[in-house]
Amino acid sequence: QVQLVESGGGLVQAGGSLRLSCAASGRTVNSYAMAWFRQAPGKERELLAAISWDGYYTYYADSVKGRFTISRDNAKNAVYLQMNSLKPEDTALYYCTAGNSVALAKAGLGNFWGQGTQVTVSS
Repeated sequence: QVQLVESGGGLVQAGGSLRLSCAASGRTVNSYAMAWFRQAPGKERELLAAISWDGYYTYYADSVKGRFTISRDNAKNAVYLQMNSLKPEDTALYYCTAGNSVALAKAGLGNFWGQGTQVTVSS
């Protein structure tokens, strides 16, 4: 069993930056694709970014392309989401997930999910 714990969220002004971390425990996630999602109140869950198990493939949603960067450190069993140029519309609960493939992780069909970390961007 894998436990995922997100951290790094908080309150930031528009234009600011945050770096989210997703730490895995219980078992290594080195062989899993990873993805970040977010969900704002009253809205559907939104895929933001995904990364292959080896880090060679990355995907970004149009809404965050050029502003967010996904990365992973398999030695630390962790995945990160660097978020720059934050906007008020980025306010949401941010989740990470681990999946058997990039396709499954992107589809929201990951094997494991974290509890989320809140990001609030003030205007």
